[in-house]
Parts: sequence; structure tokens; C-alpha cells
Amino acid sequence: MGPTRKDWLSIPDLAEEIGVPVRTVYAWRTKNYGPPGATFGKHVRFRRADVERWIEAQYDPRHAA
Repeated sequence: MGPTRKDWLSIPDLAEEIGVPVRTVYAWRTKNYGPPGATFGKHVRFRRADVERWIEAQYDPRHAA
């Protein structure tokens, strides 16, 4: 079975998921930062698996509470 709609996040979904403003995600896109996204026409979507990998890559145990 292939990916479903639940496997993809929109920019607002991503912002909510990681707790940042939508404009931050847009700014990241202009700076080639953040999780990789796919463009479908004028819509950007992020695979949940890619987002989770990106989040893990951001983790720095020196800054863990």
C-alpha cells in the first residue's frame, strides 16, 4: 500500500506539528532549511517520515533538559 493523505503534511500542518509559526516554515523554505518538501502545483507537502528524520537530526543532547 502506498502513501496516504495522513503521510503528508501541509505547511500549516508542519508548523503546528513542530510548534512554530507558519511564516517560519516559509522562511525556512527560502533558506533551504527545514525538512525536504515536495511541490504539487502550487502546494508544498512534507512526508511525515522526512519530517521525523529532520527533527531527529536537529536533536543535540548537549541542550537536552
